[in-house]
Amino acid sequence: MAKLPKRIDRECLKKFLDSFDNVLTDCDGVLWAGDMIIGQAHEALNKLRALGKKVFYVTNNSTKSREEYVEKCRGLGFVAEKEDIISSSFVTAQYLSQLKFNKKVYVIGTSGITKELDEVGISYTGAEPDPLVENPVFRLKDTIQLDPDVAAVVVGFDGHFSFPKIMKAASYLENKDCLFIGTNTDERFPLGKGGLVFPGTGCLVKAVETVAERPPIIMGKPSGLMFTVISTKNNLEPSRTLMIGDRCNTDILFGKNCGLITLVVLSGVTEMEHLEAWAASEDEEQHKLLADYYLPEIGDILTLINENYN
Repeated sequence: MAKLPKRIDRECLKKFLDSFDNVLTDCDGVLWAGDMIIGQAHEALNKLRALGKKVFYVTNNSTKSREEYVEKCRGLGFVAEKEDIISSSFVTAQYLSQLKFNKKVYVIGTSGITKELDEVGISYTGAEPDPLVENPVFRLKDTIQLDPDVAAVVVGFDGHFSFPKIMKAASYLENKDCLFIGTNTDERFPLGKGGLVFPGTGCLVKAVETVAERPPIIMGKPSGLMFTVISTKNNLEPSRTLMIGDRCNTDILFGKNCGLITLVVLSGVTEMEHLEAWAASEDEEQHKLLADYYLPEIGDILTLINENYN
């Protein structure tokens, strides 16, 4: 049986706090659920800043630009600057910029992606509703026109995902020199409301991947590309960096892949039953989903710090 994550308590608190200088934290399911803050998450993050820790908000969500994330963070009581926001859309734009990409991107996604592309001067098409209006659907082959300047397809979250968008993306990807990028592979969003499942970007990426018959390059967690962008810009030492997340197959696996200290909170998609099942499994791949530490929610660290340092 693999070792379960250790719950942070007063006995290990000092050792834990002394082990890192930098904090990377997921957002949905850790800090907030939708537009509702989770417990005392804002006070906990601000307390870690007060203790001298550098805090970054690291999210696979591609629907907002960094400016929009700063606005949301501040509105919920978190201290945040644009440079503190590392989103999958930001990493996507940085990746293309580093490749000196100078053609056009077909975007399945929202302004969260296009605003980041604007910042690095990359042109794009497709980021608007494209509903199915042809009847029957097979008439699309006579009406769809492809842009010859497109040399990359980016798939992020898109509430207007449609058959025409899948068809266009896959058609561009018939050219094997066309880049195929997925912002992330999250299966679902933490909705915070019982009985409803909110599909994540992963199902959209998988749909395009299936018909294109080729895998995408993934920008978000657990891909190491996200940490490469963060560490290059901020000179972070992996062994002195803490990753906080609620989703073990992205957040915690990301931390493990990059050599970070990991903390899972049970306020999002992961439950204690999941941790126990992975620990009991003989599958070593499931053992990689086990964090170093856990807490019911990130706000619990605030209570521990206040009890022991005030």
